[in-house]
Amino acid sequence: MQFTKGHGTGNDFVILPDPDNRLDLTPGLVAALCDRRRGLGGDGVLRVVRAAAHPEGAATAGEAEWFMDYWNADGSFAEMCGNGARVFVRYLVASGLAEPAEGALPVATRAGVVRALVTADAIAVEMARPRLYDTATATLGGLTLPGTAVDVGNPHLVCALPAGLELTALDLTRAPEVDATVFPAGVNVEFTAPGEPVDDTDGHVLMRVYERGSAETLSCGTGACAVAAVALRDAGRDTGVLAVDVPGGRLSVTVTEDSCWLAGPATLVATGTLDPTTLTTP
Repeated sequence: MQFTKGHGTGNDFVILPDPDNRLDLTPGLVAALCDRRRGLGGDGVLRVVRAAAHPEGAATAGEAEWFMDYWNADGSFAEMCGNGARVFVRYLVASGLAEPAEGALPVATRAGVVRALVTADAIAVEMARPRLYDTATATLGGLTLPGTAVDVGNPHLVCALPAGLELTALDLTRAPEVDATVFPAGVNVEFTAPGEPVDDTDGHVLMRVYERGSAETLSCGTGACAVAAVALRDAGRDTGVLAVDVPGGRLSVTVTEDSCWLAGPATLVATGTLDPTTLTTP
């Protein structure tokens, strides 16, 4: 099995080239690949498959040649992954599988087709504008925080910390408790605090995240978009540019009237061959 390892601000993925959808990818194999001690380690798996060859991508084959088949580290599916999309595009271009037309490259996902802009230093993906649709709470130990439910193609709950409580003080070794009636398919939970002003932005937010199916990660691209949308709303704005700092680095989020751009570095760090029979599957 051929693989590449890549990350976007520390949100790391195992990339599996499978253009014709011949790989027998199972939840157990995905979990074994993402195991950080017995496998390659990662927050998820990105299977690189032609849209026309995948049942979930076939309907969009006329818009995008490639489908991002994204799996969480526990072997579950996810509708969308912003950092994953950026790393996916970096792989397509670096491996010669795709060439951006006038800098833009479409990619099919379970949440629809996204468009990527490629430069040497960063990749930006355009996604649907985040939709703020409800309120809910997240509970960590004895701490219950109110939050805003946000749809970014996948579900998020954005919770601002009260003054005096540091992000570093949160214990995210266990999943926050949330209302299953609001989030029947689970949810990614972001915890935020204000940051110092950053030049050429409309705001600066610090963030940690517990991802559905992957536990705490160093970064979450769609989570950064959700956080930016909530921060802009709280500032009385509909659009703007936010710097979002995650443990793995900085992302730039631009919310427009009809879309959301997520920009940041996307890096490929290793390529190799794996014998899947050596993996310990759950």
